[in-house]
Amino acid sequence: MNAHDTAPVPPPGCPAHGSGARVPLHGPEFAADPQAYYEYLRHYGAAAPVELAPGVEATLVTDYAAALQLLQDSGTFRKDARRWRAFNEGKVGPDSPVAPLLAYRPNCMFADGADHLRLRQAVTDSMARVDTRRLSRSTEQISGYLISQFAARGSADLLGDYAKQLPLFVFNELFGCPADIGDRVLFGISGMFDGVNADKAVEVLFQAVGELVALKRSKPGDDVTSWLMRHEAALSDEEMVHQLALLLGAGAEPLRNLIGNTLHRLLTHERYAREGGLIDEALDDTLWENPPMSNYAPHYPATDTELAGQHLQAGDLVLVSFAAANTGPALRASRQAGSNRAHLAWSAGPHACPSKEPARHITVTAIEHLLNELPDVELAVPEDSLTWRPGPFNRALATLPARFTPARNGRRTEPMSPVAGEEPETPAPSRPAERGGMWSQFLNWLTR
Repeated sequence: MNAHDTAPVPPPGCPAHGSGARVPLHGPEFAADPQAYYEYLRHYGAAAPVELAPGVEATLVTDYAAALQLLQDSGTFRKDARRWRAFNEGKVGPDSPVAPLLAYRPNCMFADGADHLRLRQAVTDSMARVDTRRLSRSTEQISGYLISQFAARGSADLLGDYAKQLPLFVFNELFGCPADIGDRVLFGISGMFDGVNADKAVEVLFQAVGELVALKRSKPGDDVTSWLMRHEAALSDEEMVHQLALLLGAGAEPLRNLIGNTLHRLLTHERYAREGGLIDEALDDTLWENPPMSNYAPHYPATDTELAGQHLQAGDLVLVSFAAANTGPALRASRQAGSNRAHLAWSAGPHACPSKEPARHITVTAIEHLLNELPDVELAVPEDSLTWRPGPFNRALATLPARFTPARNGRRTEPMSPVAGEEPETPAPSRPAERGGMWSQFLNWLTR
């Protein structure tokens, strides 16, 4: 056997095939079968050369042990994106489709050392105040509203009609976000992650969150925004805007994908239908095999260094493939041994997801409520006809068409006010009474 026989072969359709170029994590080929790409990337060792978008180079860590080393070594591997050499040298421009999720912002995700500790503590303390009963009530009522919009049809896109909208509604309610601001938050976050008119989406999002901060400075409530504002860390208005944009964006989009991917698993694996009552297990299986954020956790070496035998230069962009690490040989053995939650879907180290428990709670509640309301729901198209959204970071379906027995009447739950402890506001006469967005419609439905 010669060296040619053992050389890794890129997946069919991969533009790197035979060219020696970096492996692209964008485009429909990668989206259709990412595991084939991860299997190929493992031939490079613990880390591999990839391309996130045209001209955007990175090193992707695919090995579990190496990923843990990187995530836990905050001295060697920094989060401050101002260290990103390719961006500083102009090789990657601010108009790149991946820039909105990689470029520096003054929030806890892009902070190191004392700055990170201060901002992170404010976030974790504020999120810890979320009451589980309130979260359940919000999720159930929002779920009831969304289901009522399509229950009589007998069919729905469980992504567009349900999983995409529910997390934003839940988070907007918990953060005390009124209707007109919530509509723009929804638009901004969706545009950022989809890479569609991303510059405009970022502008809309940050303007909306800025208005939310100004509102809560003058009229605080019983919500995460107000708790964050009153925290002893004494965040400035700019820091408030950036922490809130991070929490709303990083919470809503991955949560949408987690709900969608778990529903996909429940509808396409017969054993869940056969055995029943396995939502928690389906959720954990999804986190292992189809995590909502498949490749992320951007880091930058502070100096030239090595990671598992791979040479890295200071300022290189290094990402972790949670999906590849979860399905690699090391974690496969751990999972078989019974460590069902040893995966990296929530990341690890000082920058691990601060909303892990609320995310699990919302996902289980949303899916449980949907299956209770529509017990015979099933996939409406062949599984192999489903398509996945292209992109290097997310693992997300484009649509999830489903069918079920139509309900005679859309189910309606008891109304609640949009923010606990506050009455819904009446728009001033000089402002439009209806913006037409889904968030506005939701609040109108709840408060009529």
